[in-house]
Amino acid sequence: MSAHASAIPGYRYGDPSLPPSPLDAAGFAELRAACLLTDDDVAALREAAPIVEPQIEEILDTWYGFVGSHPFLLASFSTPAGPDTSYLGAVRARFGQWIRDTLRADFGPEWLAYQQEIGRRHASGKNETDAVAGAPEVVPFRFVVALIAPITLTMRPFLARGARDEQQLERMQAAWFKAVVCSVALWAAPYAKEGWW
Repeated sequence: MSAHASAIPGYRYGDPSLPPSPLDAAGFAELRAACLLTDDDVAALREAAPIVEPQIEEILDTWYGFVGSHPFLLASFSTPAGPDTSYLGAVRARFGQWIRDTLRADFGPEWLAYQQEIGRRHASGKNETDAVAGAPEVVPFRFVVALIAPITLTMRPFLARGARDEQQLERMQAAWFKAVVCSVALWAAPYAKEGWW
């Protein structure tokens, strides 16, 4: 873990005390296959990393602007007093690190365990990490899935700034889309009835 990542409150990628993912390597290989996430896509994510990482704050501004412009999305970060800016800031720091982690993921057991933890924090463990009182107890799963669209589509112009040609841009954009879908599929586990996930 980088010094930057270790300074992010609530960030637990690599924490050995996290429960393991319910998926073993074979199960995750099946999920990757279902998402069409190939080794070439992983290579494209690595190519995207040095393009995207210097732009992460601008990307987060775009995403937070989108969430903030929709009260039904902002509600997940709000208490009866209104949007909780401390909560939004803490989540933002982890969200930025999630971009880095996704671009450089090894998709190993530690990465899988942290995706399970991210899912839990949207569902049964929401508000615990940042000790938030009064915010909704769960992020509605329909919005977790729906946000795949803005999180993937808005990445394209940022990738385009550093792509050497249209072909590389398409590869990186497709790889980002597949990686986000794969992440959300993993985050779904805490929402699903036992045996249904």
